Amino acid sequence: MAQTSSAMLPLGTIAPDFYLKDTNSNETFSFEDLKGSKGTLVMFICNHCPYVLYSIPEVVMIANDYRVQGIGVIAISSNDIIKYPEDSPELMTAFAMENKIDFPYLYDETQETAKAYSAACTPDFYLFDNQDKLFYRGQLDDSRPGNGISLSGSDLRGAIDALIYNRSLKEPQKPSIGCGIKWK
Repeated sequence: MAQTSSAMLPLGTIAPDFYLKDTNSNETFSFEDLKGSKGTLVMFICNHCPYVLYSIPEVVMIANDYRVQGIGVIAISSNDIIKYPEDSPELMTAFAMENKIDFPYLYDETQETAKAYSAACTPDFYLFDNQDKLFYRGQLDDSRPGNGISLSGSDLRGAIDALIYNRSLKEPQKPSIGCGIKWK
């Protein structure tokens, strides 16, 4: 597994807008359509990355735990489906069903959204506040496939809690590590 780290978009960056098709509903959405009243979690994932496959159960639990608290949750796949057909929109729908992903799973065919967010790997997490300013970017937790550390989502959960409850955020924020985005 080749490891790529997050590019660490500067905190305070305004969420780049997008207009992407949701592979779960076949509707097209913008950031504005999907943002939460207290903040928005945008994550770049894909169907085949071992890091995503390892972490997706915790990601789904986080989504379920925090959507009811006013956090919008958005997943985006930006991989080149010509070279990586396992990440096609049709298989994204199947992946979402298999993993009980009932939040939008958007397809970034042009890869413009990934570039706007400086996304570098899967999974890559961006948490925006209710003013659409980047509050946290980085890892889910210290766990990785095969490193013996239990999956907990502690870094991302801590950031979401800090945002919701107006607490200071732990520094420094650690970059996410995963498979590199498959660029065209």
